[in-house]
Amino acid sequence: MKKLTLICIVLLIPVFNALAQSDTTNTSSKKHCPHSYDTKQALEFESLAPMFLTGGFHLAACYRYEKFRVRVSVINGGNYDAEPAGIKNSSANFKRYYKTSPGLFLGYNIWKNLEAYTYLESHTFGIEQKSTGIEKDIHSTDFGGGISYQFFIGRNFYVQPGYHIYLRSDKSANFGSTQYHIPNVDLAPVLRIGCRIWSKY
Repeated sequence: MKKLTLICIVLLIPVFNALAQSDTTNTSSKKHCPHSYDTKQALEFESLAPMFLTGGFHLAACYRYEKFRVRVSVINGGNYDAEPAGIKNSSANFKRYYKTSPGLFLGYNIWKNLEAYTYLESHTFGIEQKSTGIEKDIHSTDFGGGISYQFFIGRNFYVQPGYHIYLRSDKSANFGSTQYHIPNVDLAPVLRIGCRIWSKY
């Protein structure tokens, strides 16, 4: 948990730096080159890129209108073990993998490119017992909230670090004499890479 928190702090340091810096752009520059957060509408595609490094994938399509942003996504975590993100884990004898699962997100830009959002995800987890290699599925409707900041590189590309909390009801899987209980809460840092393919100011 300490390691997870440290990773989150490192990812969010640029956010706090951005909050601390004043905008030195003059008025005439603003008129000719509006900021990314001044957009009235935008269409974006993004991905939790680390999922590709673990043999999985993630893709999301996003539409922004004024300060609101709707995102639909699909995720498959490959061999990424999500169990360490859980609070009060069932046991160190299990691994937990994201199987292909959809999600729906609703966000609001509270300041510049700082976005707070809530979400609903229909997750299918593969639960593996380390000692036997036996795997069973658990289906869970997860909801929660997150906060993240879009750091634009030029006019179109961006990196978006953030932090999520996932909440879920009690779920379990029976492995003979041992029963696995999925954690009711996950805390996880996230890192998305995206592209704004269309915008209207």
